Amino acid sequence: MDQGSRNAAIAAAVILVGFGLAAYFLPTLIIWIGGYSTIVAAVVAAAFVAAFFLLFWWRGRSRGGD
Repeated sequence: MDQGSRNAAIAAAVILVGFGLAAYFLPTLIIWIGGYSTIVAAVVAAAFVAAFFLLFWWRGRSRGGD
C-alpha cells in the first residue's frame, strides 16, 4: 500500500467513525429537536443523510476521481 492509498484509507475511516458516532446520537437529537419543531427535526435528519454522501462526493471530486 503506497502513501496515497494509506492516507485515503485513514481519511475514509475517520469520516466513517465520525458519522457513526453522530448517527448513534442522532435519534436522541431528533427527538429533542422534534419537541420544538417536527419540520426542523426532519430537515436535520435529511441534512445528516445528505452530508454523508455529499462529503464523499466532494472528497472524490477534489481528488480528481470524477
